[in-house]
Amino acid sequence: MKNITKSDITAVILSGGQATRMNHQDKGLIFFKNRPLISYVSSAIQKEVCCILVSANRNLNTYQEFGEVITDNLPGFQGPLAGVFSALGKVKTKYLLIVPCDAPFINSCLITRLLKHMQQSNADICVATDGQIIHPTFALINTDLKDNLSDFLAKNNRKMGLWFRNNHTHEVNFSDCTNMFVNLNSPEDFDAI
Repeated sequence: MKNITKSDITAVILSGGQATRMNHQDKGLIFFKNRPLISYVSSAIQKEVCCILVSANRNLNTYQEFGEVITDNLPGFQGPLAGVFSALGKVKTKYLLIVPCDAPFINSCLITRLLKHMQQSNADICVATDGQIIHPTFALINTDLKDNLSDFLAKNNRKMGLWFRNNHTHEVNFSDCTNMFVNLNSPEDFDAI
């Protein structure tokens, strides 16, 4: 069994999208119950990792409050894998925790369970599933995959799920706490909660 501690894990909070369903507002900075969405995520993970990166492409100064800001190395808002790739170019730890900025119900159970499965398996990626579908932006990956991801992106592939399927991925069941995957993508989502 691998021994992985918080000093082996960097987190990246994905905040670099265009937020088309939110009228192009910067989702991580939209207030939910008097706090920016990203603050819920950073608070939930900060004690579980050695450092936090924030993948953002605008409002860079504001995001610095929540972690070290990195921008996409690839032009033109190419999706979450662009943020992951930029993070892999920056990290010095063996593992990278991937989380989205718009999931205010994330809690430490996410890291604890992903870490447990990473330690007990030979997987390079442990990704959360709600028992039916995977949630690719809730994952723990081995940072040795940087060159692998570079090759994948060079072929104009952008789907996280496909990249996961192309590697040794272990799905981790979170069917007992699916509220963690509630993400706020549109004004209607905010109204529903």
